[in-house]
Amino acid sequence: MIRLSSKYFLPFSLFVFTCPASGQSFDIIGGKVKRHANEALALMAFTVVPDLTSSFLSISQGGGENSDLLMTQFAGGATISRETPLYLEGGLSYMRYDPQFVASNGVETRDIPTKWNTLAASGGIGWDFPIATDLVLRPMFNFSLGQVASDLSAASRYLAWRTDHDLSFLDGGKMNAYGLGGSLMLDYEHVSPEREIDLEWRYTNIRLQTFGSTSEGVKGSSSAEATSAYARYRAPTGLSALSRPLRYVLEAAHTTYLGDQRGLLGFNHMTSLGGGFELDSSAHSVFVTRTRLVLRYAFGQNVRGTAVGLAMSF
Repeated sequence: MIRLSSKYFLPFSLFVFTCPASGQSFDIIGGKVKRHANEALALMAFTVVPDLTSSFLSISQGGGENSDLLMTQFAGGATISRETPLYLEGGLSYMRYDPQFVASNGVETRDIPTKWNTLAASGGIGWDFPIATDLVLRPMFNFSLGQVASDLSAASRYLAWRTDHDLSFLDGGKMNAYGLGGSLMLDYEHVSPEREIDLEWRYTNIRLQTFGSTSEGVKGSSSAEATSAYARYRAPTGLSALSRPLRYVLEAAHTTYLGDQRGLLGFNHMTSLGGGFELDSSAHSVFVTRTRLVLRYAFGQNVRGTAVGLAMSF
């Protein structure tokens, strides 16, 4: 989960996908390996594009064999100050994609469980241009760097008869990828003792490109492109904690996927609704000034999910 605001914080979300993997029986494995490698690269787009709605999902579809997808992400962003309106954001994410291959040598078939692990880091540098009271226009340069590594583990003994060179990627192969692109944001932030209102619209386009892959057959590129809208309302509950007002939080977000993410997991857009509480610890000498706990529900085409989000301001 990534939330963009004028204060530093470190949000955390854990989310799991289970998506269908069709047509995984094959006679010639090369094209299938390349296809799944391209899918892994496209899935990386979900971790490099700031997007609240896809930071937690639970997808379950019956029929056929399944591929599991696990993602975890730490991220944050901030404008330094009104006097120095430099905006910085960054994130670190981990993804595990488990496509199940079925290999045949013409006589027998074997399931080949693989684990494709992805570690990606992303960042952004922008500048706030005031266009109205509490409203800024924020163009941004984005960049990312990641690696997809395959591990067959015990299943490698089933590949002693292999003849296709693309199988080398499955057995300890690696695929590196970098991304360059940009974002354009409209960010409205109104802060008062009675309430705090955040409204945000964002368009992001990052192009991912492989480099340094151990197999020629899995090179490729992917487009990470999306638009998102976000709204958050915070106000005092009337109760106090740690010598400060305890606030309640309401959130809503909607994302439309425009690049190679579109339809990859069975949906083109997602909406999330959330509510929770924010604890203010700024009256005490602690490193964390605010802690926000929000329960979220997301829904879209053929998909729904719930998650608990934790964010801390510094």
